[in-house]
Amino acid sequence: MISSPSIFAAAALDPANGRLRGFVLSRLAADEAEILTIAVEPDSQGRGVGRALLAESLRQAANARAAAVFLEVDEDNAAALALYKRLGFEKVGERRGYYRRADGARATAVIMRKALG
Repeated sequence: MISSPSIFAAAALDPANGRLRGFVLSRLAADEAEILTIAVEPDSQGRGVGRALLAESLRQAANARAAAVFLEVDEDNAAALALYKRLGFEKVGERRGYYRRADGARATAVIMRKALG
């Protein structure tokens, strides 16, 4: 997947020791990009790492001439939802029962979109 020309990614490394603090993986399809996953280690959460990774992914999508970027997020992930809204994403749909929790319960995915350019 990573070797595909339609995939783009970014990583956040700790400047002191080079340790991975987070990453984002996205793909381009026609004139749309999708953020497949974004992850930030727990010790780095709330310190701007996710925002920087997301901004880099948006920059890469714009450079690839994507007209919009989509992502999905668990409806209960308040921190991620707040970040995405601050960066201009808007809710455009839901996928009920999309995520399976450790206890077997199902959670809704919120589909969000941001127009570029």
